[in-house]
Amino acid sequence: MQFGISKKFAAALAGLISLLGALLAAAPAHAGAPVDESYTLLPGDLVEVSVWGEELLQKQVLVRPDGGISFPFADNVQAQGRTISDVAAELKKKINKYVPDAVVTVSLVQNAGNRIYVLGRVNKPGEFQVPRPVDVMQALAMAGGLTPFADREAIRVLRRDGEAQQVMPFNYEQVERGEALEQNILLRAGDLIMVP
Repeated sequence: MQFGISKKFAAALAGLISLLGALLAAAPAHAGAPVDESYTLLPGDLVEVSVWGEELLQKQVLVRPDGGISFPFADNVQAQGRTISDVAAELKKKINKYVPDAVVTVSLVQNAGNRIYVLGRVNKPGEFQVPRPVDVMQALAMAGGLTPFADREAIRVLRRDGEAQQVMPFNYEQVERGEALEQNILLRAGDLIMVP
């Protein structure tokens, strides 16, 4: 006795498998996606913290505006400006008092805190969330490029460091010609590009 499937069913199944493959390919990266080990956490970032073998000690935690995170048995931990491995080590140290030999894992779910701003004579000014480091030219491209009336030689990058603010000149004309490339710096979270 042979079992077979109809051609119609086989075609529908193939279409469903193809659709599922396309959806999976388009899906965003899951929690725990590889991240640069030197990445330091920022307010607005979302991390997942889990303690192996402890179901109740697994949750996603948002880095608060003050830079801290809260987690059971660990109270508050300063996360801003620290790497994921640093935060995991401190959580482990605090949790070990209650769960001996705890295996603590911290993974970056979303780095929403990494935002830059482009204002002035660009085609799409605004706030941009950047999942990876970008330089000035890349940020200007994200903003749709310069308008025809932009002063290409007087662009400024503003960077706040605590209470102090730093102004760095950027000459688009020079960088476009491949000159003075040291101006094309990697941006940090919160940097503002002003295009007059």
